[in-house]
Amino acid sequence: MAALADTDWFVPAFREFAAMIWRGFSLVDILLYSAGYNEGGAIPDDKHDLPVSVPVASQVPHAVGLGYASQYRESGDVSIVFFGDGATSEGDFHEGMNFAAVLQTPTIFLCQNNHWAISLPREKQSRSRTLAQKGLAYGMPSLQVDGNDILAVYSAVSEAAKRAREGHGPTMIECVTYRLGIHTTADDPSKYRDEDEVKEWEERDPLPRFQNYMIGRKLLSEDDVETMESEIKDEIDQAWNDTEARIEELPGPEMMFDHIYAERPPYLEAQRESARRANGAGR
Repeated sequence: MAALADTDWFVPAFREFAAMIWRGFSLVDILLYSAGYNEGGAIPDDKHDLPVSVPVASQVPHAVGLGYASQYRESGDVSIVFFGDGATSEGDFHEGMNFAAVLQTPTIFLCQNNHWAISLPREKQSRSRTLAQKGLAYGMPSLQVDGNDILAVYSAVSEAAKRAREGHGPTMIECVTYRLGIHTTADDPSKYRDEDEVKEWEERDPLPRFQNYMIGRKLLSEDDVETMESEIKDEIDQAWNDTEARIEELPGPEMMFDHIYAERPPYLEAQRESARRANGAGR
């Protein structure tokens, strides 16, 4: 996101918290959404950001539509959409790629190839030698980069954005990385992958890698790192305290009925009241 402007459109999947922070999302909103409250996903009207999209690849056509609108209005804005390797097997991905290429929309398709679509390995998802070449099939410039190299990714996105602004259409970027942690809290990666593989990828972790690069270039010191880590921890702790306070101010589970119909039908009104009473009794 550092390679793009604030007016460019950001279309996330569900692992873009670092990008969201860069775009100005508060930690409180991110934690609130992650705790199950949709209020945390609300986007201010003046922001060119879309909310988190959980259904795999469903956000891809939206990014193409935003790119087409930018092209139509001649605003010069670019749209970027994030998705994983598993999303390249979805119809939404292929429909979006085809429309973007045919209409030459200023859209950047950024694939985070982390090798695993939950428990399905990359090699069982596709016979394509690379995922980037799927973009070539649609006639758009496509490249594969080391997704754990911050500067390589920055360079690739900068180039794609420049090309898009000059009217040369979309780009697909495959960032080769790895999912070190669990897919969800219900996941147990030890059942389907080798721990030696995980340890090998831990050595390529982009954060210490970039940190070491900065220290080696004398742009950062060990003291700077220690201070930064302490500040970040304090910021996260304070954000969680603020999130808990905000949760206490929210209505109970009955609010799930509040934004479905302009006028709630009687049967939902009855269910809402039942949920409200049950929540009151629980407290």
